[in-house]
Amino acid sequence: MSQAPAPAGLDLHRAAGMLGAYCAIERQLFEATGSMAAEEGYPPEIQLYLDAMSKQHAWHAELWADRLPVTAAIDAAALVVLPPPVADVFAALGGRGPLERLVGLFRVLLPRLVVSYSRHATSTSPASDAPVARALHLVVRDETDELVGGESLVQRVLGTAEAVQAAGRTVVDLEARLAGAGIVPGIVPWPT
Repeated sequence: MSQAPAPAGLDLHRAAGMLGAYCAIERQLFEATGSMAAEEGYPPEIQLYLDAMSKQHAWHAELWADRLPVTAAIDAAALVVLPPPVADVFAALGGRGPLERLVGLFRVLLPRLVVSYSRHATSTSPASDAPVARALHLVVRDETDELVGGESLVQRVLGTAEAVQAAGRTVVDLEARLAGAGIVPGIVPWPT
């Protein structure tokens, strides 16, 4: 039985752009979950969960920053920028209530981030991308665990038909923003 060929890795510039976007997204998630944890609109167990998530996203941002290439040809700091559609989604969430922000986080942002990380993991080259592949593996595991716990919290606060409808409107709006910008699948535009 022959082995399938190893997936082709992204070139240095494209991979660097992806890592910069991941770093920016994780920094934004650190800030968003930290501010959500401090809000009074959430029950204490949700505040504690969001606070723990915030710390984890800070670590993820550091992990991606540490993997940005260090070359004279690439300004690594300039790569750490939210893709405009993602910045739009974070801005849209900022003006919403606690339920909508929670739903946007656990039903749109994090699932799409896991898809982006998983897709990237399948395109890494064992010869040149081992540190990135290891980081992707760790972060996907962390984010998946967050999703499971977060979905449990979302389900606890969807106790009324109005809450379910608000959650649905939020998901539709955020997904439409990302799909309308051509970000399908995932949350980071895949380099061509």
